[in-house]
Amino acid sequence: MPRLVRIAGPALLLVVGLISLLAALKFGGGADAALLADPGAVVRFGLPIAQLMFNLGAAGTIGALVLVSFAMDSEKPEFNAGMDFAAGAAAFWTVSAAVTGFLTFMSFYFQPISFDENFSQLFGSYLTSIPVGQAALVSTLIPAVVTVLCFAVRNRTALVFVAVFAVVGLVPMALEGHAAGTAGHDQAVSSFGLHVVFVAIWLGGLLTIVFTRRTLEGGRIGPILSRYSSLALMSFVVVAASGIVNAQLRVGTFDNLLTPYGILVIVKVLALGALGVFGAVQRRFLIARMQEKKNGGKGYFWWLVAAELAFMGLASGVAAALARTQTPIPQELITATPAYILTGEPLPPELTPIRFITEWNFDILWIVIIGSAAFFYCAGVWRLHRRGDHWSVLRTISFLVGLAGLFYITNGGVNEYHKYLFSVHMLAHMTLGMAIPVLLVPGAPVTLALRAIRKRTDGSRGPREWILLAVHSRIAALFSRPVVAAVFFAGSLWVFYYSPLFRFAVEDHIGHTFMIVHFLISGYLFVQTLIGVDPAPYRAPYPMRLIVLLGTMAFHAFFGVSLMTGTGLLAADWYGAMGRPWGPSAIIDQQIGGGIAWSIGEIPTLALALIVVVMWARSDASLAKRLDRKAERDGDADLVEYNEMLKKLQKQR
Repeated sequence: MPRLVRIAGPALLLVVGLISLLAALKFGGGADAALLADPGAVVRFGLPIAQLMFNLGAAGTIGALVLVSFAMDSEKPEFNAGMDFAAGAAAFWTVSAAVTGFLTFMSFYFQPISFDENFSQLFGSYLTSIPVGQAALVSTLIPAVVTVLCFAVRNRTALVFVAVFAVVGLVPMALEGHAAGTAGHDQAVSSFGLHVVFVAIWLGGLLTIVFTRRTLEGGRIGPILSRYSSLALMSFVVVAASGIVNAQLRVGTFDNLLTPYGILVIVKVLALGALGVFGAVQRRFLIARMQEKKNGGKGYFWWLVAAELAFMGLASGVAAALARTQTPIPQELITATPAYILTGEPLPPELTPIRFITEWNFDILWIVIIGSAAFFYCAGVWRLHRRGDHWSVLRTISFLVGLAGLFYITNGGVNEYHKYLFSVHMLAHMTLGMAIPVLLVPGAPVTLALRAIRKRTDGSRGPREWILLAVHSRIAALFSRPVVAAVFFAGSLWVFYYSPLFRFAVEDHIGHTFMIVHFLISGYLFVQTLIGVDPAPYRAPYPMRLIVLLGTMAFHAFFGVSLMTGTGLLAADWYGAMGRPWGPSAIIDQQIGGGIAWSIGEIPTLALALIVVVMWARSDASLAKRLDRKAERDGDADLVEYNEMLKKLQKQR
């Protein structure tokens, strides 16, 4: 049966995917001929089919790289087999991306294919000058590079970066289709990005197990399936949550579920529900039996794998058709105010203190990140509690309060108004870089993870092994020095605000996400060098910590004062062109932001200084106690030896 599934499973995935795609296109009208300028049936049907192949190739590549990095032993044949599958899937992804890009061009060209100079020039201009063509070019080049890397790189540490690079290849896809150019753009990009990445991990991981089955004999199938099951469970939760957000944005009301688009969404939800049932059966019954007995449950398991791949094909085909189907919510522009033209969203009501609490702009990406962090932290604390180990309640409270602050900054009133007011943007920046790390670092999440996560003994790298590798890396050693962390933290202020990065952060949702990640990480690293208790390659003496902190405080204050007294408007054609009928002028608002950077930014700094002083005092007191106990044990041998040395020196004189 396993040999049959190795062929029948992927065949079912492709056949069911193609049939469901064609049926969904017919039902939803996604491939109907346009009334004007019809590109032809080959393009109308070929483009969604190529997109389906693109999705499957990307899933195979990313899922294989993730499973190889986190579940397989690099010294066993399974590792090379998994990498060979990743390389083959990446090559398939590359060809599919090229075909998709070409057919997308043909959907605009409306002329027969020719090989003359005019056609070549138009196609070249499409790839280099038109945003859709540039996205198609990037979507082809990235998997091509990943294909080469999958053949050339077999170092597990490097493969993590290859996997991240492969995920970047999905970014243009997340910015296309229904996610682009409409109200709710930011939520659509976040939800769709999460959706495609975790679907890739889920589907690609299962395909990797099927194609590497021959190398998973001798008891290896059980542990790898168990690890894949954990990834699949996490993927199921994220895919379901992001799918709900996407459906709400594209369907709107329950009445719209009866439209062709809504019915296709229902079919996809049912397929997802069936996959969840399959996963529950695998996790609760079959994997446990396969680990207990060498051949227990194997036949049922492989039959279930075949059925699961069939339902994945159904969901994949319907998803590709949905990308070509008209949504029931009209994609129409509202009154073209300056704010709407710039942001794609209507101008919110005037900002008042109460609206910091009542206005919310939820981002599914940060909801998933923060929710996962809170869940795994609490799960780690519970695991320690169950085995009788102690973990400080204050550390738990500190970390969870820090996550709550991060949730508000990324989903609350600050997230609603940061596009329109520089002062709110600066408030978010200061909170992310200074206040939240002061709460997260004392929670000691790395120490908790190292104590709670089980150690792997089979040569693979789990979360604990990857964390240890990161802690002992050269990069960690570099950033464990306060001077380096301070330069990275404070210097990035000037680099960010006086370079194109600032425009990227305010204009683009991906840029804004990059800004949040950067300032959160830079602030965390800086605070970690000052008051962190997690393991680190280097611990600076307390006087050095205070000197660096005071220097950073002065540098920070200078930055804030420069904004307060400056008369040049940053991003003038953004904040200055917003057309707000309420609130201060753009330059006054920028000066208020400078005051926030100077005043609010210094409050956490003073708190850090106080904590460093207290830790210094406790360290000295602890050292004194250790020396006193040592003196009691050895009769103060060190002092006696020192006095004898002084006597000898006196006699020599």
